[in-house]
Amino acid sequence: MSRIDRLRGPGPGKRHNARTIAALTGNPGCNRRAVLDAAGVDKVQLASRIGYPGDFGQSRFALARGNAFEAMLKADGGSLLRSVLSAAEAGYDDLGEDADDTLTARHARTRELLASGDAGLVDHPLLTLEVAGQTVYLEPDLLAFQRSGRVRVVEIKSFAIIDGQADSAKVSAAAVQAAVYVLALRRLLGDERVSHEVTLICPENFSLNPVAVVIDVRKQLSTLRRQLSRLESVSALIDALPAGVSFDLTLPPSALIESLGEVEARYAPECLSACELSVYCRSEAAGTTGALGRSVREALGGVATIDEVLGLAAGTREPAEDQTEAAALLRAAARLRDEALS
Repeated sequence: MSRIDRLRGPGPGKRHNARTIAALTGNPGCNRRAVLDAAGVDKVQLASRIGYPGDFGQSRFALARGNAFEAMLKADGGSLLRSVLSAAEAGYDDLGEDADDTLTARHARTRELLASGDAGLVDHPLLTLEVAGQTVYLEPDLLAFQRSGRVRVVEIKSFAIIDGQADSAKVSAAAVQAAVYVLALRRLLGDERVSHEVTLICPENFSLNPVAVVIDVRKQLSTLRRQLSRLESVSALIDALPAGVSFDLTLPPSALIESLGEVEARYAPECLSACELSVYCRSEAAGTTGALGRSVREALGGVATIDEVLGLAAGTREPAEDQTEAAALLRAAARLRDEALS
């Protein structure tokens, strides 16, 4: 058994999907997440086991709305979908229709169909991506269609575009997830065959009428490649851990917490929407500048705790050599605050 498998314990490894792969880009500096993901540790179960469960996933109402919107688009052989994409003459192939199909067979059919160059709209293709040495099967509810010889990813999302604007955080998350599919398609077909532009189809205003928008995911692709490369080299980080570190979920909570303490985390408030262990990491980071956000941590480089910040601002604490610049900024900010209050 490899060190990575021993780190996880006897249970099967938690497999990635497009959402979890996309989440890897949210905090690329966190060694804790890199180690746990590389080992396939179930972070939801781990968080619950140590007493810090999180609330993740869409609400059932959002899921119901999303399912209804997708079903409406795909009804009658995708006639509405073809209209939205201005692809009235395109064919429609649903690769998920055969419930008895194996993953390997569906992946082979996906490759054959897309490689032929004759595909129109392709629903439920099965893609693969190598993540930390594991082959991850991606089973998205996406469609891919070919135009001018290039395949484009189409993502159906249930958040609304109102007066031409959508929630920026939701659009950003959708772009990263679509970039996962683009990267998987490029590994399958080659970079030149797959467009870096993806199409999002969302409800318009306060109705279920669909509207399509095109976004460029080259920036997200670059970030995703860097993070996947980092995961591939995480074995060196794992080998450097003390021999007793284990995330076997049969261990008592105190032992799991002790093991977590051996792997450096890089908590930021944004983690609460992306990582299953964020509630624990927030508790652990209480009193640190990192808990106030990345911008604060970066502005106060070298100042680790809020107590240090207050002491440097008040002039009651002598700054270390690497804290001189931050201390001057803090004293200036404290003076301006006092002047404003007086």
